[in-house]
Amino acid sequence: MRNVQLGRTGIEASYLSIGTGTGGWNGVSNQTRLGFDTCVDMIRYAYDRGVAFIDTADQYGSHPHVGEAVDAIGADNVVICTKTCAADKAAIEADVPRYLRELHVERLDILLMHCMTNADWPTARRPVMDVMDDYKRKGIIRAVGVSCHDFGAMRAAAEEPWVDLILARVNHDGVHLDATPDEVRRLLQRMHDDGKAVYGMKVVGQGHLVDDYASCIEYVHGLDCVDAITIGMESREQVDANVACIEALDRGETPPAAATLTGGDGVSGHASA
Repeated sequence: MRNVQLGRTGIEASYLSIGTGTGGWNGVSNQTRLGFDTCVDMIRYAYDRGVAFIDTADQYGSHPHVGEAVDAIGADNVVICTKTCAADKAAIEADVPRYLRELHVERLDILLMHCMTNADWPTARRPVMDVMDDYKRKGIIRAVGVSCHDFGAMRAAAEEPWVDLILARVNHDGVHLDATPDEVRRLLQRMHDDGKAVYGMKVVGQGHLVDDYASCIEYVHGLDCVDAITIGMESREQVDANVACIEALDRGETPPAAATLTGGDGVSGHASA
């Protein structure tokens, strides 16, 4: 699995990230429902296959699972992206120390404000952004940004200098997107050209496109404006399939016929995403 540079953040991560929030919200996800040990084993297996990038969030309930995996992998060997729903200064000041404890790390690689759905988020969440900036200056957070679930919120992210990285919904079919695929692509290209890291989710349309998942990955893989992608995986077989698909595309080859998914929605996110 090749490594990529995430925009101007200085962070190098694997192109593929293992998502831990499939169908997740309110502290649970498909990954956590597998059972603690099974989820941890899958994250460690993905790392062994070259997936050294983990996508999590407080709302998925997967911080303890990621933390346990990090103990075995080593915090310096993996990049972790997590997310907060904090809406005020007190909440984010409480979240960051707790996240460090739960993830068993001394700093957060990437912390995103989760699920922006309004274009006014840079004003409404400014107190949170200021605290995150302070943690970034202290070296406790390496990169900050947002996950977006609205095209207006994405446009605001394009205009906002504070954003180092955006987690955006992108696929070729328009399923669970915030605008048409071409509109999304053009906006992501603008952000990428401005030096922001672009991290893609809903690559398989929250599972609705899973029957043609290789074509879904091929489409996003071909976009030079998308630095990395996250896919929620629920088994070793799904890890193998996604890794095989991406590595074949990296070599300019057709993905192997054996690289098939065996279930699950194939994307990290929550049920309404």
